[in-house]
Amino acid sequence: MGAIDEVLKANLNYVQNFSGQDLPLEPARHLAVVACMDYRINIEHVLGLKNGDANIIRNAGGLVTDDALRSLLVSTHMLGVEEIMIINHTECGMLKFKDEDLLSRLQRNSGTATVSPAAFYAFSNLEENVLNQMQRVKSHPWIASGITVRGFIYDVKSGRLTEIRG
Repeated sequence: MGAIDEVLKANLNYVQNFSGQDLPLEPARHLAVVACMDYRINIEHVLGLKNGDANIIRNAGGLVTDDALRSLLVSTHMLGVEEIMIINHTECGMLKFKDEDLLSRLQRNSGTATVSPAAFYAFSNLEENVLNQMQRVKSHPWIASGITVRGFIYDVKSGRLTEIRG
């Protein structure tokens, strides 16, 4: 049995005790979180959130990509989000390569070039990356000036969040 079959079996158990049918559309804490997809960061536990508290947007590196911005715009304009957290983390895989190297590897391994994705947005400095992601949100003309945007680094060894101020 593969991993997908195992999680589908677990879903059957989940359905037996499902209680989320009455959750409102808007997140209760008016919060959106952009974080890395890394499995070592259980965002709900790290932040003490329960189902329905926040919109959580995850991708490789916790980056404010065009798609993450799309989600943040929906969150802030349609779902009542007033605060945005950006969370990067120590030992991130995005620190371990350069875009050119990954693109070369992909082309070499597949035998073909492609146009998408055009970039992977690897980075070499966590604090600088968090500041860049915060600026990307704050400078977007469709993000209201009253929206709070704060950035953090999560330590995968201690579980601690450290705020990055810029």
